[in-house]
Amino acid sequence: MADDKTNHPDDTQFDHAAGELTQEPNAPEVGEVEGAEAAAPGSKTEAELADLKDKYLRLAAEFENYKRRTTKERADLFKTANQELMAALLPVLDDFDRARHHTKDTDDANAVRESIDIIHNKLQKTLNQKGLTPMETKGGAFDPDLHEAITQIPAPSEDLKGKIVDEVERGYYLGDKVIRHAKVVLGQ
Repeated sequence: MADDKTNHPDDTQFDHAAGELTQEPNAPEVGEVEGAEAAAPGSKTEAELADLKDKYLRLAAEFENYKRRTTKERADLFKTANQELMAALLPVLDDFDRARHHTKDTDDANAVRESIDIIHNKLQKTLNQKGLTPMETKGGAFDPDLHEAITQIPAPSEDLKGKIVDEVERGYYLGDKVIRHAKVVLGQ
């Protein structure tokens, strides 16, 4: 072999004796574009990567703070909702205490019944103001989304077959949501 170097079209040569690629003295570096600025290889991509990593870490931390803040706000909301209801029920509790105090020495059943009725009406009015509404079930059609059938009895009349004959436990709505299903007896 006269010449141990083989020319390649990209101005690099293979030195067979040394077993490596060599660059022509006037040729641009491998991977270098003519006229491009001489910058450290990969520094731009490393900077972009570092910037993206920083943005990601900040976003993750911000999201964790958001989750923590909303959890705390939700807990505070439940506390204040209970506080508001309890404050609304305190006058009813006061009425119970007064009724117990004034009827403890009486044998008059009418006085006790009257005080219970007054307190019941006040409690019902307070709960209605907070959005609680009782279900009307007797004589209506059975709806498994609203009612829980606990038993079936022979219908007292033909028009009550397959309908609600009696209500064992009243159901309630809070706004539009069922918070307690009515326990009912169906006519067969």
